[in-house]
Amino acid sequence: MADSGRDSLPLPDYDQLPIGGLESRVRSLSAQDVEELLAYERTHADRVPVTEVLTARLEQLEAGAEPTSGDPGALRPEQVAHAGGSRVSPATSPEPFSPPPHGTPDQRGKPKGNRT
Repeated sequence: MADSGRDSLPLPDYDQLPIGGLESRVRSLSAQDVEELLAYERTHADRVPVTEVLTARLEQLEAGAEPTSGDPGALRPEQVAHAGGSRVSPATSPEPFSPPPHGTPDQRGKPKGNRT
């Protein structure tokens, strides 16, 4: 189900941005745009780290900071999957699990020694 509010956001791919990309990309927005994102975030996912980033940027703008060029390409969603590690492939996957040779987990252990 598409959200009509999402279509009009100042950052079209806002919902898919990782927090690192968001921090860089909100630098290019006006106070009004940041307020719009903050309102959207609070009524949708309300993620604390995201609201903190948006609130901090809004405070900077209200204190006299100017929007900058930011980095419009910072960590786009398609880059996130490859940003921190290697891809899984048959060559990099471990061998399939097989039970240990001494039995299976459903076999109960036998008591040691003679208990009286």
